[in-house]
Amino acid sequence: MYKVKVYVTLRESVLDPQGGAVKSALHAMDYQEVTDVRIGKYMELQLESTEKLEERVKEMCEKLLANTVIEDYRFEVEEVIPS
Repeated sequence: MYKVKVYVTLRESVLDPQGGAVKSALHAMDYQEVTDVRIGKYMELQLESTEKLEERVKEMCEKLLANTVIEDYRFEVEEVIPS
């Protein structure tokens, strides 16, 4: 078994209004040191052993998990050892 951690973020060139709202709220709470906030998504997938695991995860990201027009993604694969 494998655990795959997928991180999806807006591309730098894409405006992030949700991040801007969080930044404003933090400033209102007197956290003036915050200079930028970008909001993203985090997902964990558990997969059975398969050939071409990374290729399959990349395919999942590009077809469903990320909108590759406006989002970037990266993922980490770790083997899960049964206890």
